[in-house]
Amino acid sequence: MADFGNDPGLWAAKGIGSVAGAAVSLVYMLPKGRREAGSRFFTGMAGGLIFGGPAGLWIVAKLGIGGSLSGTEVMLTGSAAASLSAWCVLGAVARVAKRYGRK
Repeated sequence: MADFGNDPGLWAAKGIGSVAGAAVSLVYMLPKGRREAGSRFFTGMAGGLIFGGPAGLWIVAKLGIGGSLSGTEVMLTGSAAASLSAWCVLGAVARVAKRYGRK
């Protein structure tokens, strides 16, 4: 498996993956305004930076391609996937809270 140390290249991959995932989420589902676009972008960035490593390791394990990817590629993939899915997860949580919340 990949060794995630304190390598500047891994931090760069994590940042690039987070930005890429957040940008794709904005294009995939267009925001209603500037405020929503900003909140979605920064939510995606935070999700990609925080969960990029674990998401990358999970994806590599599920696909069974651990030996063929470098740590940078695993981090880039995981950050992009976590960033892309962050807004969808928060949307689902908001819908559940709205449905079962106080009326």
